[in-house]
Amino acid sequence: MSSIATIGFFDGVHRGHQFLFNYLRSEAKERGLRPLIVTFKRHPRVALEADYIPQLLTSPSEREALLSKYGEVLMLPFEDFHTFTAEQFMAWLKANYGVSVLLMGYDHRFGSDRLKNPRDYRRIGESIGMEVLTTGEYTETEWHVSSTEIRMALEAGNILLANELLGRPYALVGTVVHGKGVGRTIGFPTANIAPLNPHKVIPKPGVYMAHVDTPAMDNAPAFVNIDKDKLIEVHVPSFKGDLYDQQLEIKFLRFIREEKHFESLEALREQIKDDIDSILRPDA
Repeated sequence: MSSIATIGFFDGVHRGHQFLFNYLRSEAKERGLRPLIVTFKRHPRVALEADYIPQLLTSPSEREALLSKYGEVLMLPFEDFHTFTAEQFMAWLKANYGVSVLLMGYDHRFGSDRLKNPRDYRRIGESIGMEVLTTGEYTETEWHVSSTEIRMALEAGNILLANELLGRPYALVGTVVHGKGVGRTIGFPTANIAPLNPHKVIPKPGVYMAHVDTPAMDNAPAFVNIDKDKLIEVHVPSFKGDLYDQQLEIKFLRFIREEKHFESLEALREQIKDDIDSILRPDA
């Protein structure tokens, strides 16, 4: 079956990406084509810059799961294609995946020849028998929607904006590991989280309202503390038990306050009580 494809890294699978994918599905249905999303396992800059360390909104597995809601996902090793010109890559997609229509986002460019004008891609398409379509910019929010803007919002602690641009709560998945046990000594045991993907963006240090998912619970209200060293602790008021070595997903909802130093454990205990109250109130 012939395909209509779109190409990109699509970190975050944010509302701008979703606009593109909905367009892809609509065109696929109208034309009787298979919707195909072409992406890459690792960030392209990793292959091109030896010292580049990506800061990701989605791990490869998260990204693939989100993309699969919109069509078939083809996740390629960028290293195998980074020397391809736009024409070589388009011809490869046509020969190997039956791509007869290519849908490009309004600002997307690809290929080692660094073409800049959409007309150049359409000209290539005409020469190899592939129709090239372009979309406009997503404008249904007052903010410019991009992965960079979302990273900046997370690094500023602006969870509400990040979530608005993503179209869902920003999430971190990690394994519960042993910590210092301070929370347990003051009556508020915390789960210390080691992120599964070391390249995921960790929000600004501070205290957050969140929901957490584990094998034992879904969407449980919680508060999350991130310290200056980006160590992550989670307290789930409704949970009693042992979470060690389990995977836990944190879905960030709201920034509560800055991280601060306490003169005594009693002062810390009182602040945590206030934090818990803030996440359990109906209007929180």
